[in-house]
Amino acid sequence: MSQAKVPAGLDRKEAEIYLRLDPERLPQHIAIIMDGNGRWAHRRHLPRIAGHRAGVASVRSTVETAARVGIPAVTLYAFSEENWKKRPATEVGFLMTLLCRYLKQEVPTLDRNNIRLEYIGRQHELPPQVRERMQWAREATAKNTGMVLTLALNYSARSELVDAFNSLVKAAASNGGIDHLLVDEDSIARNLYTRHLPDPDLVIRTSGEMRLSNFLLWQLAYAEIYVTPTLWPDFRGQHLLEAIAEYQKRERRYGGLVNPHHGNGAVTHNNGKH
Repeated sequence: MSQAKVPAGLDRKEAEIYLRLDPERLPQHIAIIMDGNGRWAHRRHLPRIAGHRAGVASVRSTVETAARVGIPAVTLYAFSEENWKKRPATEVGFLMTLLCRYLKQEVPTLDRNNIRLEYIGRQHELPPQVRERMQWAREATAKNTGMVLTLALNYSARSELVDAFNSLVKAAASNGGIDHLLVDEDSIARNLYTRHLPDPDLVIRTSGEMRLSNFLLWQLAYAEIYVTPTLWPDFRGQHLLEAIAEYQKRERRYGGLVNPHHGNGAVTHNNGKH
C-alpha cells in the first residue's frame, strides 16, 4: 500500500483513518442514501424537521472530507419522487426551504473546496423558486474543477429509466422512424441523468436499512454496498473514511472469479460489465 501525505483540513480522527487507506484505490464515485433524520429527531423528542436541519451539518462534513481526500464525484439522495406523497405537506415545504437555504449558504464552502454542483431528477416538477436557486448555485460553481457534487432531487431510478427510454424513442422518431431504434447498454447509459458521471463504486446507506429505495438502480449494478447503523445527522467525514476503508478490503469481481495467479484483487471476468 502506498502512503501519501495527509490532506490539509482533516481532523485528527479523519487523519488516522486516512493513513490506513491506499490513496491510489479510492472510489471514483460515492453515492450516499442519507437516512435517519426522523429517527434521530424522535430519539431526542424533537420534531422531524429538527433532524433534517441537523443533517445539513452532516452534508457539509461529508462533502468537504470527500473533496479533501480527492474523491472525484459524490452523489447525495436528497429528495425522492415518493417524498411528495409519503411526507406531510408541511415537512415537504420545510425541506424545499431548507434546500434553498443550504444552496445559498454553502456556495462559498463549495467554491473554497473547488466543488462543482450538479443535479439529477425531474427538476421541472420542483417549485419555481427552488429551481431558480438551484440554477444560481450551479452557475456559481460551474468553473470549479474539483469534485462533482450531485444532488438527487425529485429523483426516482424507475422514472430515470422511463425518461431514458422515451429519449431513445424520440431520437429514433426524428431519425427515420421507430425501425431505427437501437437499445443496448451503451445507448441507455448515454440517456441517463448521470451520463456525465462514472457509475458509483461505493454506495453508503445510513441508519441500518438494507434497501436501495429506488436510487440509481441501473448505475449501482456493480457497486459495493456499505450500510452503517449511524443515523444521518450523526454521520461525519470520519464515517465516510471508514466506509472507504471497508471498501478497500473487498475484492471487486464484476461477476468474475478471483484469479490466484494475479495477486490480490485481480479477477477473471465471466460475462461481467467490465
